[in-house]
Amino acid sequence: MTVNFMPVLPEIVVLTGASIILLVDVFLSDERRHVSYWLTQFTLLVAACVTLKTSDDHVVRVLHNLVVDDFVADVLRLFSFVAVSAVLFYSRTYLALRDLFRGETFVLILFALLGMQVLISANNFLTLYLGLELMSLSLYALVAMQRDEAAPSEAAMKYFVLGALASGFLLYGMSMIYGATGTLDIDKVAQAVLGKNENNVLLIFGLVFVVSAVAFKLGAVPYHMWVPDVYQGAPTAITLLIGTAPEFAAFAMILRLLAGALGGAEGSWQGMLIVLTVLSVSLGHIVAIAQTNLKRMLAYSTIANMGYVLMGFLAADVNGYSAAMFYMVAYVMTSLVSFGMILLLSRKGFEADRLDDLKGLNARSPWWAFIMLLAMFSLAGMPPTIGFYAKLLVLQAAVKAGFVWLAVVGVIAALIGAFYYLRIVKLMYFDEPADRSPIDARGDTGVVLSANGLALLLFGILPQPIMGLCAVALVNSQYY
Repeated sequence: MTVNFMPVLPEIVVLTGASIILLVDVFLSDERRHVSYWLTQFTLLVAACVTLKTSDDHVVRVLHNLVVDDFVADVLRLFSFVAVSAVLFYSRTYLALRDLFRGETFVLILFALLGMQVLISANNFLTLYLGLELMSLSLYALVAMQRDEAAPSEAAMKYFVLGALASGFLLYGMSMIYGATGTLDIDKVAQAVLGKNENNVLLIFGLVFVVSAVAFKLGAVPYHMWVPDVYQGAPTAITLLIGTAPEFAAFAMILRLLAGALGGAEGSWQGMLIVLTVLSVSLGHIVAIAQTNLKRMLAYSTIANMGYVLMGFLAADVNGYSAAMFYMVAYVMTSLVSFGMILLLSRKGFEADRLDDLKGLNARSPWWAFIMLLAMFSLAGMPPTIGFYAKLLVLQAAVKAGFVWLAVVGVIAALIGAFYYLRIVKLMYFDEPADRSPIDARGDTGVVLSANGLALLLFGILPQPIMGLCAVALVNSQYY
């Protein structure tokens, strides 16, 4: 029997690239680590080209239905490749100054990316769990790379312990769903749920554990306790990675589980998502106001933004799912800029992770102050940035689904959040700089970061291409 490996060719490319870099790096001196760096970027480029070449509007299931190659998977793969590439561009100087510009760093990033790809294309609970663990274990190791320092080691330990707990929840929930439906195949679980051929009590218990695990991976309240500590304690380059590309895998995980496997039981999981949404958008924005550490503030901002993603899922239709997908794309684009600016301002022995470090940025560099301003406007959901349309779409989806009061809560929470985002703008433009040293950006880093920042404005004015792409991906992948 012939096995079709074309749908998993992007994963094969990433795995092959990681293996080659692992071997090549053994023979490189410290002065030639840039070879490993550019091999990593080349691997991402080849994987993206392969994804584009093999992409079509057909849904293909291979490897005994363990893997699905649909348009959603292709789009999320491409976005994750671009996000990881941007992370590497922004982090190059930062990693070099902290002795992290090493082959093992790049290999772990690629293995984390491989886990994301497996998770994105999972069509079986086993595949989904395998991808999640591959991604998570690689991220735990990356957080702990600076093992001689207390903060990263503590952050890695918290991340590992709480992540293991969430993985246990997910595994336990999946086993209950298997007991209720008699299958681990996502398509067959969906058929069993729709056909009402399941043990409802056991299914509901499994669903509770699965939603809890999903909420942890997103960082939704009350499963958010790891997010601020890991964001603050991890090296900023690794924080940037954790806060961007894995979010696409987390979105795919929710989509495959809730919209796919448990789409027929939306009446059972909608109530849980309502609680998670209200708590996340409220607590995330309110607690962020009290933060003086920029990375910790952005961590609570992440918690609040994941609440808006869940708000899109509440609609339980293609409009809600596409709104949530567009929101995730907009959020990752914005996070790349905000954390990229922290990396740009950092130097050896100085992290630039406090709010006061942004004081007078406009006096030091009007251009980079403008780029950071676009990021803050986008996170606040202010026009004409992409964040405005992201919030508008999920709020519209909630209203159309009959959750008008929830949309009102979302609007009020967004107004609260605007305070601490605009506070950063005030620090940059109206305060005197504590440090007047020039901002030195590598040529490639400056170009990519500038393009990333301007994209927030461009897609805020012309959001239709990404909005249409998200909608088409979900329709072609049969998420009606």
